[in-house]
Amino acid sequence: MLKAILATGNADKVIEIAAILRDVELQARPTHLDDVDEVGETLEENARLKARAVLAATGTLSIADDTGLEVEALNGAPGVRTSRFAGDGATYDDNVRKMLEVMSQVPLDKRKARFRTVALACFPDGRELCVEGVLEGSIALGPLGSGGFGYDPIFIPAESQGLTLAQLTFEDKNAISHRGRAFRALAKLLAE
Repeated sequence: MLKAILATGNADKVIEIAAILRDVELQARPTHLDDVDEVGETLEENARLKARAVLAATGTLSIADDTGLEVEALNGAPGVRTSRFAGDGATYDDNVRKMLEVMSQVPLDKRKARFRTVALACFPDGRELCVEGVLEGSIALGPLGSGGFGYDPIFIPAESQGLTLAQLTFEDKNAISHRGRAFRALAKLLAE
C-alpha cells in the first residue's frame, strides 16, 4: 500500500481526505513541523509550498491541498485568502460573518460562487501530481445546517436542491464537494 503524509494540519480536512484516499496509508503531518506560510498567488502554488515543505522535512510522499471560495460578486474573492478572509487568525465563524456582511446588499440572483480545491502530491523523486475539483453554487442569505466546517453553512451547491453543504450528510457532501472531486481524481492517478 502506498504511504503518504498529509501536509494539512486542519483536522476537518483530514477526516474528509482520509474517507476518500482509503487505498493510501495516510500519516498525519509531524507535529514538530510549523505551518507553512501560504504566500502563493494561486491555490496550486500554496498546495505545492505545503507539500514540498513536508517532503523536505520527511523524505516521504507528501499530499497537500488548498481551497478557495470564489464569489462572482466579489470578483473572485476571497480566493487564495479564503481561510483568512476576515483577517489572519480568523475562525470559521469570523469568515462566515464577514462574507454575509459583504454580501448583504447582493441580490439572490447575483450570489453565484464556486469552491475550487487543488490537490497536489510530491514524490521524493521530484515527480508531482496535481488535480483540481470544482463545486458551483451560491452564497446563502444566512447560515443553515450544523454539519461540515468553514463556509459550509452558507454555500449552496447548484446540485443540492437548495441545501447548504452544512445540511448534507457527510457522505452526500463528499460525493459532490470540490475536495471530494479533487481527491478522487488524485486517488485515481495514485493508483496508476
